[in-house]
Amino acid sequence: MDTQDPQNPQHDLPQDPPPSDARPVLEGPDIARVLTRIAHEIVERAKGADDVVLLGIPTRGVFLAQRLAAKLAEITDRKIPVGSLDITMYRDDLRMHPPRALARTEIPGDGIDGRLVVLVDDVLFSGRTIRAALDALNDIGRPRAVQLAVLVDRGHRELPIRADYVGKNLPTSLRETVKVQLAEEDGRDTVLLGAKRTAQQ
Repeated sequence: MDTQDPQNPQHDLPQDPPPSDARPVLEGPDIARVLTRIAHEIVERAKGADDVVLLGIPTRGVFLAQRLAAKLAEITDRKIPVGSLDITMYRDDLRMHPPRALARTEIPGDGIDGRLVVLVDDVLFSGRTIRAALDALNDIGRPRAVQLAVLVDRGHRELPIRADYVGKNLPTSLRETVKVQLAEEDGRDTVLLGAKRTAQQ
């Protein structure tokens, strides 16, 4: 999840339970539908997805990338390379938070040089997570191009970063929180919108 809220760092840390007033804005069937749509959009824009590599940003971005790879394989009848990209050491808030556990970077066998890399994340917020991902990618290889697919774009960008593929644009206030839950990690598929917890809560 792309967030730089100093009171709510999320990548590679356990998520807080959703607020009691949280309401679902996407359920399991909705998530399946938007991932199918994104997969078709990738095939159309990449003219067949011959050189596409999907890299998910841990944690939930990896699961979304794996699901997208499966849908792309159904559409193209080809196995789509999929991996993960840990951004922990590239974040610009490392000094603001306690040390966090490193996630895994797994690059598919043929690498990323000359390929179209699609970064996959669950929520696009400030844009700083994606900036860190681009820095991490730069140390690994030289893609032909880099695109971004996100399940939810909640706005409030702090950097000039835009997603190429968006499951749902979700206007939010900074007093709200967006929680993505996926079956692989959380036991169910849903996107929840609720009020941000205060220190008193």
